[in-house]
Amino acid sequence: MTNDTQNPQNQSGQTVIINRLEKKSNGVGTAGFVLALIAVFLGWVPVLGWVIWLLGLILSFVGVFKQPKGLAIAGLVISLIGIILLLTVFGALLGGAAAFL
Repeated sequence: MTNDTQNPQNQSGQTVIINRLEKKSNGVGTAGFVLALIAVFLGWVPVLGWVIWLLGLILSFVGVFKQPKGLAIAGLVISLIGIILLLTVFGALLGGAAAFL
């Protein structure tokens, strides 16, 4: 009588290894990125555009501290560039208007 449990060549079972991948997402960073993209097109609308810029900036900044960071960083960069451009344009408009006074 042979012992099949000690002889691995006689075993008919297979070892199945299951790798379970966890999908990581950064909802706050993604929301900041989407708001930054929307603000690119609506940034020139006086109050609505400014609120969207600010929300995109805040949500992207919060999303940078979570994993994955890709969309959060992109939203932060887009928001910062947009706010700088917005302030530059309105500063130039106010400066030009002040010259006529």
